[in-house]
Amino acid sequence: MSNGIVTTIGQKCKRCYSCIRECPAIAIRVVNGQAVVMEERCICCGHCVKVCSQQAKRILCDIDLVLHDILPTGNAIAIIAPSFPASFPENYNKLASALKKIGFSLVTEAAFGADLVSKNYSDYVKDNQNKTIISSPCPAVYSFIEKYFEEVVPNLAEIVSPMIAMGRYLKQNFGKNKKVVFIGPCVAKKYEYIDEEVANAIDAVLTFKELKEIFNQLKIDIDELEKSEFDPPHAYLGKAYSLAGGLIKTSNISNDILQKEIIVVEGNSKVSEIIEEIANGKLKSKFVDILFCEGCITGPAIDSNLNYYSRREKVINYINDNINTFDKQEWKSNLFNSRDIDLTRKFKAKTKRRPMPNEEEIKNILAQTNKYNLNDELNCGSCGYKSCRDYAIAIAKGLAEEEMCLPFLIDKLEYAYKELKETQEQLHSAEKLASIGQLAAGVAHEINNPLGSIMLYASMMKRKLEKTNCEGQNADDLKLIIEEANRCKNIVSNLLNFARQGKLRLVNLNLSEIVSGITKTFKLNPEYSQITFNINDNCEESFINGDIDQLKQVFINLIINGCEALEQSELKLINININKKDESFIIDITDTGCGIPQENINKIFTPFFTTKKMGKGTGLGLAITYGIIKMHKGDLKVKSIEKKGTTFTVVIPTNILTN
Repeated sequence: MSNGIVTTIGQKCKRCYSCIRECPAIAIRVVNGQAVVMEERCICCGHCVKVCSQQAKRILCDIDLVLHDILPTGNAIAIIAPSFPASFPENYNKLASALKKIGFSLVTEAAFGADLVSKNYSDYVKDNQNKTIISSPCPAVYSFIEKYFEEVVPNLAEIVSPMIAMGRYLKQNFGKNKKVVFIGPCVAKKYEYIDEEVANAIDAVLTFKELKEIFNQLKIDIDELEKSEFDPPHAYLGKAYSLAGGLIKTSNISNDILQKEIIVVEGNSKVSEIIEEIANGKLKSKFVDILFCEGCITGPAIDSNLNYYSRREKVINYINDNINTFDKQEWKSNLFNSRDIDLTRKFKAKTKRRPMPNEEEIKNILAQTNKYNLNDELNCGSCGYKSCRDYAIAIAKGLAEEEMCLPFLIDKLEYAYKELKETQEQLHSAEKLASIGQLAAGVAHEINNPLGSIMLYASMMKRKLEKTNCEGQNADDLKLIIEEANRCKNIVSNLLNFARQGKLRLVNLNLSEIVSGITKTFKLNPEYSQITFNINDNCEESFINGDIDQLKQVFINLIINGCEALEQSELKLINININKKDESFIIDITDTGCGIPQENINKIFTPFFTTKKMGKGTGLGLAITYGIIKMHKGDLKVKSIEKKGTTFTVVIPTNILTN
């Protein structure tokens, strides 16, 4: 896990990808099912914190630092962000008292820092007429630019934020030994105050939520305290910095909606768009005020149940309540006395952009998630990215994983379920075959001996009758006994074959030659003279490792079944197609016979199930055939349409030892 400003609480993350969807920097990736924040890419905008319904994002906390290291010194000064009325709507006029109660010696407003930097903005815009200037009080914005738009870094106004300006003011006027703690709604301020470029201005940053936790720990009920004013220096229009266009208003820069040279941009998606426009040289405006939030009153750590409009109203009410009692002369004096404070800073590129993959890489990645053309790209956004293509690019850059695609996972799950079901059916069939096989072996052994005796004595009696020329009813009866005994012998033979399954004598054999040889035998048999046999061999060679005798039995059984199905058919045709796909041979044996009723399709491989007439079959042929193919690590499938015909498909791997 990352040790950055924003991290993931693993046990709470539920893989919803909301944070990925909201992260403008693509600084979150899924690792082992958890959305992990990549510290080096994170810009600390805090949007992932806001959208996480499971509260699985943790913000680096300065509570212990403030309580145990800063407040005990007796030199702690608190500066409050101008959005505080939105977080403490019912008792914001008691906030100064509460902060002093926990140990701060001074409690001031960061809004005076906004007043300090405002004149610098108006001067900076005048001095840089030849380029578009981007405001720099929002650390998430300038961090985003430094890491991902290095070509836009020169456009950033080289002016510190109100927080840093206020920190420098307090250290210069009250002593460098003072410990200054900023309190506000912004996660990115925790990143800003440790920035080397502005180091030592601020000693800790608390969010409004953390401040409320401190009040709870120390059992301070803010409602029971007296109202009190903030300590000087008091702020003027800088109080409006937390509102949309507040910087423009404070800096006395025209904010006429028709004034195309000035743009105010707020919100995650709009920020990315405007910066790209500037990077591509498409924007001609002179000044752009950018905030990742819709004003600081919607900051990720504002900790308020009020909606946007109610928050805005609370801040405006506070400004109006204090504007009439404000001492403007004192304010001007404080500004004048602060003219020597350095309110400038530098920005530098810290690029974290990764190389763009080529088109072939993108297509290959899309194909891995079953997306082969534009119609396959659903762009459903379930992965957290705007489109399947963006998702593939993120995978290529090492920022995403295949398991984040929900449709792909569903397809994969369905396939896995299908495989599991087939495996369960095969296991059930194997268990049934094994038990029947054991029974068959015992039964066959016990029947063989008395059956041999019956056949022997029946034959002897028949020969005696033939010698004495007494061929009448007795001779016919003996003939029937011998025929039925022979049928029993065949049944016993099949039972023994069924029971012996499990042993293969593997040799290298030519599958096409075996099928051709068996078919030739059928063609020469007068019993099948009315049947046309066609073989379509589409393989240059068809050598496999297999048991030649058992595979012959497979094809003989399937062809006999096909021939028997043709008894009532006008068109008597059997087609055998031999093909190869990947590392397997596929043999289709198709007849134009009567077909198999759909209700029997799932039963035909069950031992002793048969639809043939009495005395025509034992119901073991297809069960034995199925078992032999499975021993060869292959598959046997059937498709049938009643009165039109049946196709048995045999799939056999070229080498069962590696399958």
